[in-house]
Amino acid sequence: MACSLDTLCGQAYGAGQHRMLGVYKQRAMLVLSLASVPVAALWAYTGRILLLLGQDPEIAAGAGGYIRWMIPALLAYGPLQCHVRFLQTQNVVVPVMLSSGATALNHPLVCWALVHGLRMGSKGAALANAVSFLTNLSILALYVRLSPSCSRTWTGFSRDAFRGLTGFLKLAVQSALMVW
Repeated sequence: MACSLDTLCGQAYGAGQHRMLGVYKQRAMLVLSLASVPVAALWAYTGRILLLLGQDPEIAAGAGGYIRWMIPALLAYGPLQCHVRFLQTQNVVVPVMLSSGATALNHPLVCWALVHGLRMGSKGAALANAVSFLTNLSILALYVRLSPSCSRTWTGFSRDAFRGLTGFLKLAVQSALMVW
């Protein structure tokens, strides 16, 4: 659904409507957060759903436990993708690359600490994704907030983000279907 930002932010940036990039990013974060709620609910019951579909009980329990621990990663992934697309539209790719690189270098350590150090097993592996997404998101959010290169496109939170949600949602769903 974040792919809709490629279109909207690209058009706004090309038209010189720089402030709208920040508004679109906020709108996308709102829509993706709301869309994550039913997905998270579905993920919470995946084990039971798999049982109803005739899956082996041990596999259903393992998959259900893993995906439940992936819910925090789901909640961080949407805003992360919004920040990435917001920056890429402006051709600000080095911070995205560096943030992704730092997160990727840190991920094996976090994964090892949660899986083996805290003995969480597959639940720790799922949670490690959330930690990595949150790390990457935090770095990019700080960059957007503090960097002079984003001063024209990020002017802070705006009520304008709540306007035009239906139009944004239509484009977001079409973008998601296209990727799917």
